[in-house]
Amino acid sequence: MCVSSDDGTRTSAALFSGRIAFMSRAQHLLDAVSLGIDEIGFQAHGVHVRVGDDAAERRWTTEAREEIHSVAKAVAVLAVGIARDEGIFDPDAVVAHDYTTRDLLTMTSGVDFPWSPTMFDDHDDVAREFRSRPTSGRVFQYANASTYTALRELAAVTGDVSEWLRPRLFDPLGWHDVMWRRCPRGHVLAGEGLALTTEELSRLGVLIRNRGTYDGRRIVAGDWTERMHSDWFSTGGEAAGYGGYAMAGWRGPGEAWRLHGAGGQLVIFAGDAVITITADDHFRADAVTAMAVAAAG
Repeated sequence: MCVSSDDGTRTSAALFSGRIAFMSRAQHLLDAVSLGIDEIGFQAHGVHVRVGDDAAERRWTTEAREEIHSVAKAVAVLAVGIARDEGIFDPDAVVAHDYTTRDLLTMTSGVDFPWSPTMFDDHDDVAREFRSRPTSGRVFQYANASTYTALRELAAVTGDVSEWLRPRLFDPLGWHDVMWRRCPRGHVLAGEGLALTTEELSRLGVLIRNRGTYDGRRIVAGDWTERMHSDWFSTGGEAAGYGGYAMAGWRGPGEAWRLHGAGGQLVIFAGDAVITITADDHFRADAVTAMAVAAAG
């Protein structure tokens, strides 16, 4: 029904205007990020922006699931956290030498095991090889094999990690029929190997931003997701955004933090904004990250 009084009309218009302004927060940020992407020449596939509960998305390519690369490390971290919450796994138990699963997730085992595209062909059992190597103490050593070894420890308790996660994480996030690629021994790759659409990936960001809850459901304890962007360990790196690492999270730029996969797969946390980007542009990802954080204010 239309309200005919002047006061009523003005009130309705004000409410409508406020509604539009609220619903435009994500769109305003998306527009700024999209403009920056085009100016930089970044080869984006899709961008999804969520500010509070408001969401907006733009695509440059047809929507499809694509490899998220090292952003999968965040899923590995959540798997360990869920098992910890259920009381079936201790992330602080020693795995080998003097390092723990938590150390493996923060890349501070001190084991030197550089990534190689033939890693699983070069070693019959990557986890066994990793555990056999010496450690130089709690120093930063980034390695996919570190995350892989962590989930091999978890699998000893849960069985197949991907299937164990399905009702606990994948289904609540609406990641139906998602498959985690496996090594020749049949274990999930852990540090990579998941394919998601931009919007599906954004749900991971919302879960983390909301301290372990999604769509009103508690998935993992809030203290665990907080550790993904606190207790930063110095990497020794000097480049902006690479000086600190936590459990799957990179510190910066500025007060923001991010999940960062090869080729420009990004989940950026800036205040209450979650900016999710899928792309095929590895070397301009840092410039886009800095631009997106600046746009988020």
